[in-house]
Amino acid sequence: MTTAPTPLVVVGDALLDHDLCGRAERLAPDAPVPVVHGTRRSSRPGGAALAACLAAADGRPVTLVTALGSDAASDTLRELLADRVGLVEVPLEGSLSSKTRVLAGDRPLLRLDDGEGRAREATQEAVSTIAAADGILVADYGRGTADVLRDALTHATAPVVWDPHVRGRPPVPGVRLATPSAQEARAFARQLSDGDSGDAAGLRTAARDARALVAAWRAQAVAVTLGERGALLSHGETPLLVPTPAAATGDPCGAGDRFAAAAAGLIADGALTEAAVQAAVHAATRYVAEGGARAVAVADEPETVAQPPADGDTTADAVRTAARVRAAGGTVVAAGGCFDLLHAGHVALLQAARRAGDCLVVCVNSDDSVRRRKGDGRPLVPAADRVRVLRALECVDAVAVFDEDTPERILGELRPHIWAKGGDYARTELPEQPLVESWGGQVLLLPYLDGRSTTGLARRAALAPTPTGGRTR
Repeated sequence: MTTAPTPLVVVGDALLDHDLCGRAERLAPDAPVPVVHGTRRSSRPGGAALAACLAAADGRPVTLVTALGSDAASDTLRELLADRVGLVEVPLEGSLSSKTRVLAGDRPLLRLDDGEGRAREATQEAVSTIAAADGILVADYGRGTADVLRDALTHATAPVVWDPHVRGRPPVPGVRLATPSAQEARAFARQLSDGDSGDAAGLRTAARDARALVAAWRAQAVAVTLGERGALLSHGETPLLVPTPAAATGDPCGAGDRFAAAAAGLIADGALTEAAVQAAVHAATRYVAEGGARAVAVADEPETVAQPPADGDTTADAVRTAARVRAAGGTVVAAGGCFDLLHAGHVALLQAARRAGDCLVVCVNSDDSVRRRKGDGRPLVPAADRVRVLRALECVDAVAVFDEDTPERILGELRPHIWAKGGDYARTELPEQPLVESWGGQVLLLPYLDGRSTTGLARRAALAPTPTGGRTR
């Protein structure tokens, strides 16, 4: 029996974020600055509002307690949050903080900040919401919401995860988990030790800072997030390093919110802190790989998107995944094959392909396609099972099934930036190469483990003696 996710209350400062994303291919003639053209503007919840939306995307009921006012930015954010999360407002003094990023692909070039509004006071509804909560995430962005509700948070009976900000105050005593970044942990630790210096990126420094913060904040645990290196969890003694499952390149904006939201939700569900942190590292890694915060953005001018093909749910999902990552400026990688009896050579190839971009779509031959290519005795494993095994791999983001002998049709739908093939194709002319290059994509050869093949595995299995001394049939 599956238990429904525990409702979560997110307390903190909501922001309104805008992205202007385009291409930068030359410098301006009158100044050494890039010229960004072909821009698309999108808006999305930011700060605590982003954390709340990410928690809701996990399938749990979420209530956001935040400060909003009567300004235009607050009204826009209310519209973006509608039907995503419940909203409990405290009054805002001034206008809602918003930021606008100008990006070329995944690379931020400039950020513009507006609005310095701060939470003015608590309300009885906000206090009651915190008191009745089953799980709490504090996403403090230093704009006063956590401050005006500090007394209610101090007396909360639910487990509290606190994501601090250097502009804000330390967590209340007794939180289950605090989740500063390495830079934030270093800044807070300096305040405790009169300017002690150290390398914010070093594991030794992060471990020392986490230990100091556990004691100073009287927190049950502190998880220092380390970006692509994962997170370091400390209960005040020997720390636990939780590495990322795979290298993920992309826009990291909001990865800390994704980490904190995942950890808070799982702790509310009753998970051990260690298990929650490990799952949160995996969630943050996948979040970056899938386009980051822009994946939850709403375009200010909706684009016309081609409908995905109706040849199977996994294939339609693969087309949507590729379109989402491409729209966010990420790199789509595709790889293909029969993948009948998945072996170490397949896994090594797929892991290398995933590291080449921001998402990996695997194109799989259907049963009829495999039979035409390999003979009547194949496939050994039906397509539905092959798809299920591939989707279980951490490095695979989506799977598409094609029925033709070669994958040109599905490649035309996916339009990947990179079509990855094993190094054993180095001297082979690929029929799909001209198609991939027609939209500016490229074929990339990756190392392949020698001596691994499905045919070889099947032959050895067939010749293996049975317990009675015969051969398998």
